[in-house]
Amino acid sequence: MAKDWIFVAGLCLARIAFGYQFQSLATMAPELVARFHIDYRLLGTLVGLYMLPGVVVALPGGLLGRRFGARLIVGLGLVLMSLGALLPLLVFDPASIGLGRALSGIGAVALVVMQGQMVSDRFPGRRFMPVMGLLVGAFPVGAGLVGLTHDPLLAAAGPAGLFMMGAALAATSLLLFLPTVQAAPAGRTASWAMPSRHECKLVVVAGLAWTAYNAGYYGFLSYMPSMLVTQGHTPGLIATVMVIATWANLPATVLGGALAVRIGNWPVFLVGTVAEVVAVAGQSFADWPLVWATLFGTAAAAHAGVIIAIGTLSARPENRATGMGLFYTTYYLGGAVLPAVCGGAADWLGSPAGALLAAAALSALAVPTYLLHQSMQRRPA
Repeated sequence: MAKDWIFVAGLCLARIAFGYQFQSLATMAPELVARFHIDYRLLGTLVGLYMLPGVVVALPGGLLGRRFGARLIVGLGLVLMSLGALLPLLVFDPASIGLGRALSGIGAVALVVMQGQMVSDRFPGRRFMPVMGLLVGAFPVGAGLVGLTHDPLLAAAGPAGLFMMGAALAATSLLLFLPTVQAAPAGRTASWAMPSRHECKLVVVAGLAWTAYNAGYYGFLSYMPSMLVTQGHTPGLIATVMVIATWANLPATVLGGALAVRIGNWPVFLVGTVAEVVAVAGQSFADWPLVWATLFGTAAAAHAGVIIAIGTLSARPENRATGMGLFYTTYYLGGAVLPAVCGGAADWLGSPAGALLAAAALSALAVPTYLLHQSMQRRPA
């Protein structure tokens, strides 16, 4: 039992490292722009390089996981996350930062693709959903941790301090993870086979639901600060809003997973989606930032673990690694397009409110997508 929870702690810390590494570069924007005289388009490219590898790496990562086992693939992923964070320390320029983020992003993809299979194998039945909720909620904890450590680390070591912190989190998670997971047994039956056509359809539709959820999630985190600035709110209030919106996610996703076990997935999913739509769009209609941040950080995060769970369980156990590779390929493809849609809405309306309203509308698409998935699941394969 203790070994199981050390395993969970290792994966949670890896997810925290994922969130920390992804968010840290955005917080360094003023320092990087001043030092390298780069424009915000290039800065946005550097930020996006962390997620970009998912488009081409997720499915091969799932196939490799099926063939060689989760321990090897996740272990290599955590090594890449550590090395990618350290690379800019060797040559600190935009090119090395971009290359480092791409390497770390590849490692993070290996982690997220394999986590569902590992948890479903180790925590079957009623334990599966709460553990998945815990892992999903760990990512925003990492993103929120950036805000707490940014100023002290920047003062102590400059931008290098944040890169080292990201590397340390990933390396520590590796030390917790490796002793708690067995290597794939020699001579085991393994193949490069894909899931069935029916499983692939279920996984892709679940991936679309996850894409819709994240359109609202990243829309809020990306544009709510700008919205509050245009409305004249103080930096202190904006920081408070973002802390509430991210740190409350962890208990909310765990509670959502536990409730889903008791009352079913659909009620938790529906309440969570409605709360997300209202929280993301709310500031455009009523100047209540703390209310929307609280709703976003709690009820609007309750169904995140449910979506990951239905994606994981859409494929048979032997196909789950490959299935999650397809799930995340769908998500990363959508993630490459939807931010531009939200940004275009902001330009069209001439205000960050346009992006928030577009993000809210996109997140609402999770409901018909979820219902389609459930309908397909009831049909015979």
